Amino acid sequence: MNKSEKFLITINRELGSGGGSVGRRLAERLDVKYFDKVILQSLKEKFHLTAEEIEKLKGQKEGWWAEFTRKVVPFQEPGVPEEPEIITTEDVYQTEVEILKGIASQESCVITGRSAFFVLRDHPNHLSIFIQAPMEQRIQRVMKEHEVNRAQAIKTIKQVDEMRENYVKRFANTTRYDTRNYDLVISMENLKIDDAVDIILDYVFRQNL
Repeated sequence: MNKSEKFLITINRELGSGGGSVGRRLAERLDVKYFDKVILQSLKEKFHLTAEEIEKLKGQKEGWWAEFTRKVVPFQEPGVPEEPEIITTEDVYQTEVEILKGIASQESCVITGRSAFFVLRDHPNHLSIFIQAPMEQRIQRVMKEHEVNRAQAIKTIKQVDEMRENYVKRFANTTRYDTRNYDLVISMENLKIDDAVDIILDYVFRQNL
């Protein structure tokens, strides 16, 4: 990655690894924009869904969609001629692709999550990173950040892991744990946020020598 030209850094991460915080800090130190929730917000505005509904829509396996769309499509009063818009994973994915490519074409930035590692894999100046952490570290972080007990944290991690993996397998035809998808893989074990950022910046610096 050449940081003297327009560049793109995508970060895929495990829930509770601190990957989002790493992405934000990295963007600050590179003095570029950071994108994460803005993408989800754009999806929400397009489909009029809550964040939780979009995440659930993205993560479920094929076959569940018809039932789900019946539940989330706004109720129409009798006599209204238009059919309600049918929401599918393809709709969400294609909207996500449009948003990601639009952002990447405009400016240098850091993007966390949202399958950006796959959607933007052909970007000419792209660094792809995966951030993971030991399960106990993930549990403790989720407990603290979401103010839940241990059992709830474990349940949340398992659910999010499964949803994200299902989504990546369906649309990217790969697994997010395949290290061949990334230029750099970082374990947050015994690392602070700034430590991880230093590792990334050192990698970028060496690539520019």
